[in-house]
Amino acid sequence: MEILIQLTKPNDFLITENITRETFWNLFKPGCDEHLVLHNLRKSNCYISDLDMIAVSNDRIIGHIITTKANVVDTQNNEHQVLCVGPISVLPEFQKNGAGAKLLNESIAVAKELGYSGMILFGHPDYYHRFGFVNAQKYRITTKEGMNFEPFMALELQQNAFVTVSGKFYEDKAFETNEEELNEFENLFPKKEKGKPKIDINH
Repeated sequence: MEILIQLTKPNDFLITENITRETFWNLFKPGCDEHLVLHNLRKSNCYISDLDMIAVSNDRIIGHIITTKANVVDTQNNEHQVLCVGPISVLPEFQKNGAGAKLLNESIAVAKELGYSGMILFGHPDYYHRFGFVNAQKYRITTKEGMNFEPFMALELQQNAFVTVSGKFYEDKAFETNEEELNEFENLFPKKEKGKPKIDINH
């Protein structure tokens, strides 16, 4: 299966939002809000068009990744710019074909070229360790609540980039959604039934 990675164009935006919705629907909670997060990230100051990418197979968009600007704030309130990875989406019927890996590898390569220091994400450790991500605790980086856990991971893009970076990680405000905004946004998409989450993130 040939998979090409390309930059997302504005007329692909709604398609990629729908792919994100299909990927995350009923995954961690009934329904999802990741497609709205993606929509809002593109309107935010954190948006980097060079890190908004699609995976294409047989002229069909089957996957998508977005990486945006974020900050690690240290105890002196100094802000260190880093990147926040995600949402990453691949249509369920095309998963496990390497599209996600290609998207992430390309995103890492371009982010390095652009000179960014490092990336941070929340995800499945077994999957992301193969790309070099490790528990962010190694770099003395915590969540904004001051916590560390295995799915909270970081990757240095430049050598020793995180030596002088430590503190709390703050992603863009676009990651916060409210129910009213989500319900309105849902009207743009085909109706789907909310159900029991496939993955219980509270255990």
